[in-house]
Amino acid sequence: MNSAIWLVAEREITAKLRSRAFVIATGILLLIALAGVLIGGFASKSPSADAIAVTPETASVVEGIAGVEAHQVADRAAAEKLVTADDVEAALVPGDTNGFGFVILAKESAPSNLMMMLSQSPTVEILQPAGTDPLLRYLVALGFGLVFLMAASTFGGTIAQSVVEEKQTRVVELLISAIPTRALLAGKVLGNTVLAMGQIIALAVIAIVGLIVTGQEDVLSGIGAPILWFAVFFLFGFVLLAALYAAAASMVSRQEDIGSTTMPLMMLVMAPYFLVIFFNDNPLVLTIMSYVPFSAPVAMPVRMFVGEAQWWEGALSLVILVASCVAAILVASKIYENSLLRMGGRVKLAEALRG
Repeated sequence: MNSAIWLVAEREITAKLRSRAFVIATGILLLIALAGVLIGGFASKSPSADAIAVTPETASVVEGIAGVEAHQVADRAAAEKLVTADDVEAALVPGDTNGFGFVILAKESAPSNLMMMLSQSPTVEILQPAGTDPLLRYLVALGFGLVFLMAASTFGGTIAQSVVEEKQTRVVELLISAIPTRALLAGKVLGNTVLAMGQIIALAVIAIVGLIVTGQEDVLSGIGAPILWFAVFFLFGFVLLAALYAAAASMVSRQEDIGSTTMPLMMLVMAPYFLVIFFNDNPLVLTIMSYVPFSAPVAMPVRMFVGEAQWWEGALSLVILVASCVAAILVASKIYENSLLRMGGRVKLAEALRG
């Protein structure tokens, strides 16, 4: 049985790796992920310091202010020369304007950054500080949701097409005569799971390397554990969906009819993606989603990242997901066995379950 399962899995893996479309698509996906991490990292870096000319009287005013590179000159005349020659962004010189005591010299317009730095603001007290940056929270939710959606829909569709193609060409009759039906199902699920997990691991490595290169170790320290949680949840969530995709495809005998049986599964894959994006800042919705098997692979890692879930919540959600995965495999194997050799029209779900 194990040899038969691995034989089918090896066939699935080899066929995919020999496909130029799959290799090119995977390469493009990894490049897009790398570019996204690098662009986000470089964009988040602090901007370059503004060159400001100062005199001995105003040097102490800008001393220690972040984002300002002071160039001390002898007097106002020297400062004006640097400003008009575009050697500095502006100059801060002594003066008596509205009692402030200093004057900003600019060629065309005064730098808003310098004016904001010199302005006085009241003390701000945050009563309910946010746990994470809202933009970063949204990007993490978007990343987890998009990866799960693309992997599940891509490989799920591949499994479905493979099953129907074998039925349509009658190759499945030869396969079933040599190996058990459940071994054929398990091999297909195992082979595509290996490929999907390979992509997930590659994306995780690229994200980690990109964060290190761009100097975002603080982000990496916060997202490292959620990435591991996502990988574990993705494994069982994908197995659940892969088994159901194979079972749904076994109920039809033509490629044109795949959509009619796999559409409900596609909706189950797309729902977590949109829900986690629209409700990433809603603790109640995320909590509910983190215990639903089809959305837990996305919602629970997001909750782990923002610090809204304890470790035992993740363990409980994982237990529910594993139990659902086992139940789905049992149901899918029954449908697969009862429908695989039935040619012609679409097999009804009730008939597939009864046998």
